[in-house]
Amino acid sequence: MDSRLKGKVALVTGGAQGIGRAICERLAADGATVGVLDIKADNAKAAAEALCAQGGQAHAYAGDVAQRSTFEAAVADLEQRYGRFDILVNNAIWVRYSAISGITPEMLARMTGTGFHSVVWGIQVGAEAMARSGGGSIINIASAASFLGLPSGMVYCGVKAGVLGLTRSAAVDLGPQGIRVNAICPGSVLTEGVRINVNPDMEAKRIARTPLGRMGQVTDIASVASFLASEDSGFMTGESLLVDGGVTHALL
Repeated sequence: MDSRLKGKVALVTGGAQGIGRAICERLAADGATVGVLDIKADNAKAAAEALCAQGGQAHAYAGDVAQRSTFEAAVADLEQRYGRFDILVNNAIWVRYSAISGITPEMLARMTGTGFHSVVWGIQVGAEAMARSGGGSIINIASAASFLGLPSGMVYCGVKAGVLGLTRSAAVDLGPQGIRVNAICPGSVLTEGVRINVNPDMEAKRIARTPLGRMGQVTDIASVASFLASEDSGFMTGESLLVDGGVTHALL
């Protein structure tokens, strides 16, 4: 257990698996109390219990992050328990790739609700609580796709590019309150969601195009989240950090 985040209180959306789970584990290992927010209550509970079993302090929350009320309930409970709220990681996303002609209203609504609306509500609710605590750090999980055009990825690329716009503007508005807002832009990371959407041939092509020659691991992203949550990044705000093995800058 590290102590760089000792006494801090955090909430991670989509925290029960994948990148979100790894971020929860890292923040807890660094001393933070972590709220694990997931749409599936059983998964959130299992993740929180695992963190506690590892020596951390965690609580489970369930709800649809496309709804402001989900953030209100989780942040209010954490603030009531600990008298403060310091760190928010907007990680949740639901992804389906589709040709432009195949995009449906349901697909568009779910992807924008989970990946864009949730960031708006999270920033709004989280910032109110952080202001009462004297400041904080908001970390939005964007994507290398924020900068690229992916085949059959128009909605995903659009949502993630939008997250960068939210990050920059919120950083300007919230800086005077001591609230920093930054984004992490992962490349291809091996998660449950990637395995649903990316077949072995696609995975091999992604590795071949990546200068560092591998897919990312969830711990690669969690390490950067820990840095942005801590005072080690205390003079950084409005930034978008690529954690992609160099693929965005490669012409391979």
